[in-house]
Order: sequence, then C-alpha cells, then structure tokens
Amino acid sequence: MKHEESSANEEKPGAVWEPGEEAGEGSGVPFRNEVNELYGHEQADRHLGSLLTDLGERNLYDAAAQCNRCGYCETSCPTYMLTGRETISARGRNQFVRMLIEGRTRNTEAAEESLSTCLLCGACSSACYAKVATPDIVLEGRRALTGYGDNFFARAAINTLLNAPRLFAFWLRLAYLAKRTGLPRLAAKMGLYDFIGMPGLAEAEGSVDEAPLRFASEILAEDQELKSENRKEINWGYFAPCGPNFLFTGVALATARVLKAHAGAGILIENQCCGLMAHNYGRLDDAREFARRNIARWEELRERHGDFAIIADCSSCAAFMKSYEQLFTADHEWRPRAKAFAAAVRDILEFLPPDRDWKADLAALERAGTVTYHDSCRACHGQGIRQEPRAVLRKLAGRRYKELPESDWCCGGAGAYAFTQPELSKQVLDRKLRNIASVQANTVIVGGTSCLAQIGGGLRAAYPSARAVHYSVFLDEVSKK
Repeated sequence: MKHEESSANEEKPGAVWEPGEEAGEGSGVPFRNEVNELYGHEQADRHLGSLLTDLGERNLYDAAAQCNRCGYCETSCPTYMLTGRETISARGRNQFVRMLIEGRTRNTEAAEESLSTCLLCGACSSACYAKVATPDIVLEGRRALTGYGDNFFARAAINTLLNAPRLFAFWLRLAYLAKRTGLPRLAAKMGLYDFIGMPGLAEAEGSVDEAPLRFASEILAEDQELKSENRKEINWGYFAPCGPNFLFTGVALATARVLKAHAGAGILIENQCCGLMAHNYGRLDDAREFARRNIARWEELRERHGDFAIIADCSSCAAFMKSYEQLFTADHEWRPRAKAFAAAVRDILEFLPPDRDWKADLAALERAGTVTYHDSCRACHGQGIRQEPRAVLRKLAGRRYKELPESDWCCGGAGAYAFTQPELSKQVLDRKLRNIASVQANTVIVGGTSCLAQIGGGLRAAYPSARAVHYSVFLDEVSKK
C-alpha cells in the first residue's frame, strides 16, 4: 500500500527503530519472516510474544497481515474521518507496522505520527469482518519507538504505583493540594505548559473538577460490610481502578453502594493497579507484575469465599483485565491463572441485571432531565457491552432517555491522549459535544473515567447546562434501593 509520506523503498537517516536480527530456532523473535526490522533481540522483552485475536493466536506479523485493506474500518476511525489521511487510518497503521517489520520503509517520522495518533478506541476492530486487533498491533509498533515509555512522569508513576503505592498516594495528595491553590491554572495562563513542551497538560488539568484528599480504597476499607473476614459467601468483589480510586472517588463509593443495594453481599478486593498504564507505555514486565499480584490476591480470596465476580467501574481497566491472558502466552504457569482471573472480571455496566424491577426516584429523575448514554470505547468495542446499560437506563428514565447519535464515537479522552495529542483530541470531542447538544441532553452517562474527565470538561466549557455522570453515580442517585 502506498503511503502519503513514504514509499516502500524509502531510506531516511536517523531512524528511531533499530534494525532487527535474523530469527532462528530459540532466537526469541516471534515472527514467521526471517528478518524482523521492527525491533531486535535486545528489545524483545518490551513486546508481546503473540496476540490473542478473534481468528486465534497470532504473532504480530500474522496479526497485521490479517488486514486485507478492504477499507470497511475507514468510516469508523475518528482520526481518518477528521483528516482524510490514509496514514492515520486503521488500515494505514496496520500496513505501516507490516512494512516496518519487513524493512520496506524507513520513514520513521511518518510511522511515529501514524502510531502515536491512534486513539486505541477499537472502533476499527468492531467494523472489521476479520476483527483485526489494530489497537494491539499499534501498541506493538509504539513499543519499538526509542524512548517510548521512558519519560520521567510515566516511569515514576508506574514504579511508585508498583513498589511504593503509599508514596504514590502521598505525591498525588500534594498535587491535589497544589491544584486547590490555583497554581496549575496560573501556570497555564503564563504559558508554562507550552514552555515545557506539553501544552495539553493545561487542558488535562482543566478537565479535572475534583481533587480528593482521601482516596476511595481508604474510605471503603473502613466499611465493615466490605471486609473479607466478615463475609463467607459473596457474589462480588469490588476492584478499585486507579481513576475511581484516586480521582473520581465518588464513583467508587457510588459503585459500592449500588452493588450492596442491588447485587447482594460483596467485599473490597484491596487490589493494586490493573497495570494498564504500564502495558500501554511499553513496560510489560511491570504490567505482568501488577497482573500477578492481582491474580494472586483473587486466588487467595476465592479460596476463602468460593467463586465470585470481580467488578470494575472503569471500562478501560475492565477490558484490560479481561485480556490478562495475552500477557502470559509464553508462561505455562501463569497463563491458565490469568485466563481464570479474566473470566471472572465484569464491568459494572454489564453486571447489574436489566431484568430486575428497577424503579426510579421521581424527584431525582426530574433533576436529571433528559438522559443520554455515551458508549465508552473499551466497553462497546473492547468488551461488546452495549445493550445491558441501555436496558437499565430505559427502565429508570423511560421517555427521558434519548439515544445519542454516534454514541460509540470516541470522546477523545483515551487516557493520556488529551494532552499528548491535544488538537486531534479537541476535534474528536467537539463532534461528541455536537451530538450531545443535538438531543438537548442534561445528563450524559458514561462508563469510563477517562470519558468522565474528557466529556465533563468539554461540557463545562461549551454546554454548561449538561453534566457528565458515571453510570454508577446515576444509578445511585436515581434508583430506589
């Protein structure tokens, strides 16, 4: 496939990818072709051995080669629809990775742009007849970038989350105290974020409306009903993702209340970070260690309580935990354990049964106004969750519920995307906000904390008569116990 910025035989100096080495028996290079130009043996620990796709387990080259460039994904790809550029479309990215593996392009500047602008939303995979795993393929390409995941902030956050979680919480409290002083806002007005080369940080800081000084895991640990030693038989265990735990604590507390009211007995798992940030930033050894600790904790609790569902209230984290097996494809001990753990994970969006007798508090429903639902990407595309939350919301909101046009169009949050790609992120968000305005929504319900920050910030700036609310919070406010 011809790319706009490169040709198959183009060679450019200063390449950010190192040439690969010939693969052979026991070489550790997980590709069927004899030469892997994407990365060499010394970088193999930064990459997954194989990908678990809808068509079976595949190495990276075969996974990318499953894309036949038919183009069905084009109209579902937000970055392509906004720019019309083939290199930042789903099939363009798949082809770029394939060409890099084969050594047919050295235009690494264009390749870096192609890979770094992907939202990882998965809309392309949903539209694809072969379900090509484009987000995983893109991440593998990113991990071959020199220095990817080694910036100070990512490295410090991951290391402290893994090895010193209390220190991480301490530094986060300091940051929140600084936010309450108004210093970050002043820094944005003075242009300091532009000066350090991260202009998107101003947008990211502005999108965060809350700055809790007590975190959800600390508050829920004091709840006697959620203590493992006080329970024998349970239906669920609450896994506190980092977003609800450290930032949107009201979401985590609402989830616990809703689960206790509508799902029977449960416990607080007292988990670590799921490892998604480490996984996405090329630190796979750290991601595996996060996963091992969470799996071991679940196994310990299962031994005590029997089988139970692991409930997460951030769709990105839930989707990642459901993919834990992919981290351990070459590990015969941990792979079956990861697969069992993943099978127990449930997103809060899918866990609460739609067929129960849901009744609304009419006064709370009146305050909510017109209600609509935004499909978080990792819920609809990553987990196939679409109908379950809608069924519950329609029962509660009745005629107040309005279907959102392009509800599964990404909001542009996508983790750190909002401040690494601020211009594209804003364009994606603007389309989402126009759709929200078209149904005159007052309450926009979401299932991901990145969506909550992104859409919430966008509404406060452009459509202040509406608010973004997490699914758990809406159920907690509106449903009768």
